[in-house]
Amino acid sequence: MKKRIYSNPVGVGRYTGLLLIAPFIAGFLLFTLYPFVCSFAFGLTEYDNVRPPEYVGADNYRRMLHDDTFRKSVGVTLKYAVLLVPMKLLFSLLTALLLSAEIRGIGIYRTVFYIPSILGSNLAVVIMWQYLFTSGGLVNQFLGIMGASPVNWYGDPDKALFVIILLRLWEFGSTMILFLTALKAIPAELYEAAKVDGCGRIRAFFSITLPQLKNVIFVNLVLQTIAAFQEFNAPYMLTGGGPMKSTYTVGMMIYDEMFRFNDMNVGYANALSWVLFVIISAVTGIMFAVLRHGREGDER
Repeated sequence: MKKRIYSNPVGVGRYTGLLLIAPFIAGFLLFTLYPFVCSFAFGLTEYDNVRPPEYVGADNYRRMLHDDTFRKSVGVTLKYAVLLVPMKLLFSLLTALLLSAEIRGIGIYRTVFYIPSILGSNLAVVIMWQYLFTSGGLVNQFLGIMGASPVNWYGDPDKALFVIILLRLWEFGSTMILFLTALKAIPAELYEAAKVDGCGRIRAFFSITLPQLKNVIFVNLVLQTIAAFQEFNAPYMLTGGGPMKSTYTVGMMIYDEMFRFNDMNVGYANALSWVLFVIISAVTGIMFAVLRHGREGDER
């Protein structure tokens, strides 16, 4: 066989690897680490983007303890995450199970189910969603055909949050793809052996499929929880945080403090960002601790 020789324009030396990753290091320092440190520093100041920052120490964090709007937004964010994440994981897993079947044209079905995740919460999707759930929208028209009375989706606090959850539930493609990939990786021999032993499909699902998907379920749980806590686009474009701040998430409060209010306080907005970061880190840490405890229990 002919031996191929590859030329390396960078050369091979002690610092070659460092030179190759230098663009990433520069981007990380400039666009990630520097804003991260500046955000923490601004969180300790009172700054309105006009006058120079004034150091106030932990005043911004003490202010949150007495801020009713902040407590309301945290409650809405927690409720949103608790409702959305389990529903999204369950719906994604069930859809992945259906799409794991080897039938003709299954690739087309998988593509169709993934399209909503590509669209995301762009303006066209939001306009469509608003039309669906307005007083004279398609959903209420369908309820009228079924003999039910129309629902004030955007005027009722619980209904408005449900509309946002439904929009995010519709965008389940990325979670479904992870489940689908994991399902394809499960050895078929396990199901064949279970079938020989007289194991039915339901028993095989709980005894084989779920244990094999444990790691993927955890990954999806962490990713979707983080995304839920950072929610901003959907409530901002659909409800504006209303009615009565029932859809007012922490992400929306950070945006309002940073850009919308006349007496905007950049320092307070950055402090809110750090509190949200701590909450997400704590919840994620608890998830990893539970997973580690469960693995230690299995090993025993």
